[in-house]
Amino acid sequence: MKTSRPLVIGLAGGTGSGKTTVARALLRSAGEGNAVLLPQDAYYREQADLPFEARELTNYDEPSAFDTELLVRHVDQLLSGEAVERPVYDFAQHNRAPDTVLTPSAPVVIVEGILVLHDVALRERMRLKVFVDAPPDERFIRRLERDVNERGRSAQSVIAQYRRTVKPMHDLFIEPTKQHADLILPEGGSNRVALEVLTSYVDSFLRARAEAARAKAEA
Repeated sequence: MKTSRPLVIGLAGGTGSGKTTVARALLRSAGEGNAVLLPQDAYYREQADLPFEARELTNYDEPSAFDTELLVRHVDQLLSGEAVERPVYDFAQHNRAPDTVLTPSAPVVIVEGILVLHDVALRERMRLKVFVDAPPDERFIRRLERDVNERGRSAQSVIAQYRRTVKPMHDLFIEPTKQHADLILPEGGSNRVALEVLTSYVDSFLRARAEAARAKAEA
């Protein structure tokens, strides 16, 4: 296993599929300082030039909604051992916040989001590509609960958005990216066996990396 550069893992899947649960499990398994997370939804494009009413109607579930060029650039910087200033997105205001999060490089880089397997340049930087899957009704319920409880949205706005863009864009753009996955993880974060396979893969990479570093130091 090649360990000289960070291991980039892509976690794709529909809204509410359990991607974040899987990402957190990998972060815990890797241990502090060994893994960092780049959530794709932090890379929504800035919309300061649009009024709030227009921002509400933006299609956030198609590829052009994301600043993928910046995300790819940040992955490259992390691969080179550099820290990045990750953007922060304000979901209540539908716009990028002025703050950023300093994200250091780490042996494992997790890129998580609905369309992280859509862009060729982003896929090329991943050594492991995972599609997190879950039944549509369960995904919708999770999205509704998350957006209302964590993002300050109304239930009506979430339902309207789901009908207008989320479901059609899932079928058009997200579901087809399964073909690029090395591993399809059904039942999201509830699939303990699949999570064990993933965490074992990461643990194996980290052990091999540590052994290579020791051997180099002793040479």
